Amino acid sequence: MRNPALAFRPEHGSIPTDPGCYLWKDRHGRVLYVGKAKSLRARLASYFGAWSGLGQRTRAMLEAAADVEWIVCSSEVEALHLEYNLIKRHLPRYNVRYTDDKSYPYLAVTVGEDVPRAMVRRNPRRDGTRYFGPYAHAYAIRETLDLLQRVFPVRTCSDSVYDRHERLGRPCLLHHIGRCAAPCTGEISVPGHRALVDELVGFLAGDTDATLAELEERMREEAEALNFEAAARLRDQLAAVRTALAKQQMVTGREESFDAVGVHEDHLEAAFQAFFVRRGRVVGRKGWTVDKVEDLDTPALVGRFLAELGMERGADLPREVLVPVLPEDAEAVEGLLAELRGGPVHLRVPQRGDKRAFLDTVTGNAREAFAQHKLSRARDFTARSQALHELGEALGMDEAPLRIECYDISTLQGTSSVASMVVLEDGLPRKSEYRRFRIKGVEGQDDFAMMREVISRRFRKLLEEAEQPAVDDDGNPRKFAYPPNLVLIDGGKGQLSAAGEAMAGLGVSGVALASLAKRLEEVFLPGRDEPVVLPRGSEALHLLQRVRDEAHRFAVTYHRTLRDKAMTASELDDVPGVGPTRRRALLERFGSLREIRRAEPAELAEVDGISDALAGRIYDHLHPHEAGGQTATGDDVAPAERA
Repeated sequence: MRNPALAFRPEHGSIPTDPGCYLWKDRHGRVLYVGKAKSLRARLASYFGAWSGLGQRTRAMLEAAADVEWIVCSSEVEALHLEYNLIKRHLPRYNVRYTDDKSYPYLAVTVGEDVPRAMVRRNPRRDGTRYFGPYAHAYAIRETLDLLQRVFPVRTCSDSVYDRHERLGRPCLLHHIGRCAAPCTGEISVPGHRALVDELVGFLAGDTDATLAELEERMREEAEALNFEAAARLRDQLAAVRTALAKQQMVTGREESFDAVGVHEDHLEAAFQAFFVRRGRVVGRKGWTVDKVEDLDTPALVGRFLAELGMERGADLPREVLVPVLPEDAEAVEGLLAELRGGPVHLRVPQRGDKRAFLDTVTGNAREAFAQHKLSRARDFTARSQALHELGEALGMDEAPLRIECYDISTLQGTSSVASMVVLEDGLPRKSEYRRFRIKGVEGQDDFAMMREVISRRFRKLLEEAEQPAVDDDGNPRKFAYPPNLVLIDGGKGQLSAAGEAMAGLGVSGVALASLAKRLEEVFLPGRDEPVVLPRGSEALHLLQRVRDEAHRFAVTYHRTLRDKAMTASELDDVPGVGPTRRRALLERFGSLREIRRAEPAELAEVDGISDALAGRIYDHLHPHEAGGQTATGDDVAPAERA
């Protein structure tokens, strides 16, 4: 077979020999693959060679490609930076994909705030917060933090709780049990609390000897002064610190800091495990699974992963990283990690000793994680492929629908009407491309007109963006510029006809259209009187049901949000003396209109800006049957509520 890339091969001499990144794109301008090269000319030439010499996945990418572009960089390190950013921006289908095996919790200390606090947080953000971990379980962090608060009583409360006690001038229960120094009420000064936070951060970072020595010295001093109660408290604090340290596994006898990376793979997937060692102790670990969409050997795969790890860890990287094999471009990877850390980083393959044994343990964890992933993934992957293949055949499509968009309408007697658009790519939800629509041009309960409006708005945006560059002014890809293979409507023939009219009116072609009726799970197609009935146990029907249910959930959630906002605003705004500021204060204090209704007048009066008289008016307004000293009788309650 002839190499399809030859149809748009650029002139060999026009391709620069500098380092840089290259982007393969499909006929819609969507990026299929992003790669990095020391020499762009040499690397791209490998794609235009003999078809038989290319890997299966590379062939699949070239069959879908229609163009190739490149970006010249000044160095390999800059190319690594750019490659990572381009992959994160475009999420190309044929690049290696990293997936956390779970969302691990971290112990976060918000050192960037005026009054920092410690908390459990998942999905670290680049906001100046110091992160420690990740830990295997959230309860492990809470146990550790509970122990350390006896020594470092730093703030752990939310901003709203802190502000409330600052206004009240009374500390919360945590202060009374010795777990918070109460900077909110001035029991400790803000600089004094900052010093406690710095000591906690130092301890978590591995500087434990100074804390132990200080506690032992203070305990001796109090005992010599015959202050036995104070000495006993320090003894308990010392025991808490030692218990916290005992929860951390000792790796080496020396106080070294390094990360260790283990990998286990086959020709389709890989599993990575990274263990984080600080001052000789394991302080966290994290796992990733990798879908090897592109053909990479182990050194290249390790190099890609180290870039991913470095971008995530940033300044928390240590000086040394243990790896099973050196990446193919080790110097460039070390340069990238050094820039991210702000200091030198060395990659090392240990051959013997404690570090070799520890790396073997990390690799064993990767092997176990890989086996568990395979067990859970095997059926999912097979089912998705089978479902897409079955669906394409059942609907008479030329190819499997790799991108499916499903639409649903949610309304209540024509009020707060909304629509949802959910997206499946390769049989998996693409939540970053979900969209919500507020119905603007339809009065009353007219589902068909609503569907016509939504489909028109979506595909009008498609046509507008198709005539513009693939990225916007900020460099972000235009999400609406990618056409679906299949549009699925939640409804029957009427909704299907309305969607078809909207697409025909805009001249949209090449997009399959179908609807799924809830009553008998029948699939309707344009121009056909009889529905397509998929077998009850078929993977294709299960796929359609999942995407339909997800679109319904997404639409109903948005509809309820708008309806609740409207109800909240109308009920409270009808009370004389309650404006936007007081309404906001009430909602912040109680959380919802339901809780405001449950509150007594005395509780309402505790909110800033609410006087006793106004609290009485709010209470009477929300309890009309009780106003004037009357109580609700059985006849005042709606039949459904009595039932």
